[in-house]
Amino acid sequence: MTDNPILAIIGGSGLYRFPSLEKIQSLEIETPLGRPSSPIITGYLEGKKIAFLARHGIGHVYTPSEVNYRANIFALKSLGVPRIVSISACGSLREDFKPGEIVIPDQIVDFTRGREKTFFNGGIVAHIGAADPFCKELSTRVIEAVASTNAILHRSGTYITIEGPRFSTKAESNLYREWGMSIIGMTACPEVFLAREAEICYTTMAHVTDYDVWHTSEKPVTVEMVIEILNKNTELAQEAVLALVRNLDEIRICECAHNLKDAIMTQHEKIPPEIKSKLHPIIGKYI
Repeated sequence: MTDNPILAIIGGSGLYRFPSLEKIQSLEIETPLGRPSSPIITGYLEGKKIAFLARHGIGHVYTPSEVNYRANIFALKSLGVPRIVSISACGSLREDFKPGEIVIPDQIVDFTRGREKTFFNGGIVAHIGAADPFCKELSTRVIEAVASTNAILHRSGTYITIEGPRFSTKAESNLYREWGMSIIGMTACPEVFLAREAEICYTTMAHVTDYDVWHTSEKPVTVEMVIEILNKNTELAQEAVLALVRNLDEIRICECAHNLKDAIMTQHEKIPPEIKSKLHPIIGKYI
């Protein structure tokens, strides 16, 4: 048994304020890709070590486009984290997904632009499979954990990630609805794909905060709406995380730990030594 965290939570900085969290440490980590958004907080719940990372920094100082997603995932990988649960706000693009409810998406559409989306460049190429972007095993565990609370839960849906930081126009919101999207947010991409490249199980616990701007009988989304729902749901999210941790162990039965097995295309002898060194936590078991 190792002392690596069995799970990391990426979300707001208030999520790690569990009354029962023990042996808390704050880790400042440097990566070859820059600094993570915040110090990584580790501690023990139910006797199991977990980690927390504030995606937007302490005090919410980074826009969705400014978040160093690569450094965040790299830092968690360097700590030996095998699973990540993202807890984030989203807008609903469906009448039946109401504010205050929780969605565990099973599909995603990346509509972002200009973000660093891969670890593999500068002399190494890998093509990661992403047909099913979220870890089915971890998603099932999170569904079970959320179902044990009093939350209204949706067990599937398609999450479209937009660039932000602005909210959508009505024309954009209606277009996404025509495409069959379920929820909308600004942070799941490239995070989900970087986690796949790093062979980390990843899923999202999306908290519906609003109806975006498409709903004719509801007010358009505002920051005030988002904060109000997230504050109300913090205790619920903590309850779900506690239930999840209680039933997790170190053994993974999914295929996420082998995502890179046949994905690296570059001949090993052609990969620059500095890239091998830089990406060692991610590619070291293959190269």
